[in-house]
Amino acid sequence: MSTATRQPAILVVEDNPVDIDLMRRAFERRKLTNPLEVARDGLEALELIECWERGERAPPAVILLDIKLPKIDGLEVLRRIRAHERFRRIPVVMLTSSSEDRDIATAYDCGANSYIVKPVDFAKFVDVAEQVELYWCLLNQAPS
Repeated sequence: MSTATRQPAILVVEDNPVDIDLMRRAFERRKLTNPLEVARDGLEALELIECWERGERAPPAVILLDIKLPKIDGLEVLRRIRAHERFRRIPVVMLTSSSEDRDIATAYDCGANSYIVKPVDFAKFVDVAEQVELYWCLLNQAPS
């Protein structure tokens, strides 16, 4: 499929292989047309930004970002995305196990568009996948 007709990816920045598998299965169950791209730590996520800058990959439709990541934490990844002139408007949904008020406030202060505490069971992951797809990939109007 050509890049021009391909749906933009959903970037999942997550280090837990079980959560990555749950998300993949949830999005497959929803028959999501946007491909899922995975970065397994904060450094890998920032390396993707460099690929977007060079035109090697198209920026994603939305980023699902965990807070607690190896190498570079999710809040720092969020800060760097928001500081980037070309990519600061990409929607970023914090999808994390932390429900601490401090993490929620900091994420919004850093420019998160949404904050979701990771569900623990598969049925709830499917619900999250559905909401991400419906809102961020179909309903939301992104700037050009």
